[in-house]
Amino acid sequence: MTRTTRVLMLATNGFEEAELVQPRQALLDAGHTVTLAAPDARPIRGVNYDPATGTSPPAAEALTPDTTFDAVDPAAFDALVLPGGVTNPDTLRMVPRAIEIIRAVAAAGKPVASICHGPWLLIEADLVRGRRTTGWYTIRTDLRNAGSEVVDAEVVVDGNLITSRMPSDIPAFNRAILGALR
Repeated sequence: MTRTTRVLMLATNGFEEAELVQPRQALLDAGHTVTLAAPDARPIRGVNYDPATGTSPPAAEALTPDTTFDAVDPAAFDALVLPGGVTNPDTLRMVPRAIEIIRAVAAAGKPVASICHGPWLLIEADLVRGRRTTGWYTIRTDLRNAGSEVVDAEVVVDGNLITSRMPSDIPAFNRAILGALR
């Protein structure tokens, strides 16, 4: 019997909708099981960044998490995906359980993928020091200050870390995640 590959996604209100929905769908389409975890069981709402206006209006639909952070056993998952948005990672980096989960998955050598502002969580988990990363242009100084070699590329893979810059990089981000799970 073949074991299903299990991917965990961590998010809360303010996630960039495309950065959660599109990777999740790509993973599901490839036959992986995806679990969305949030700080609690209440539905979470994303945003849709509009580069023309520089605004992030709320997404049309809220998503109901599959589980809560407290119920997550990081050892039960084969990979972790951290969507961006500004508010989502900024909020989650102050949630000790979220950081514990990220550190546990990374320490096990499993893929940890993060896009846009999501690498703030990698900084908080102290995972970028001495590693190559990318992210949204406004967090690149934060990445450098945390000891990362910052690269301006649509996707950067350094060991088990996968990082991307923005929604337009999602196809490359998805390919890198799926490649890491092969």
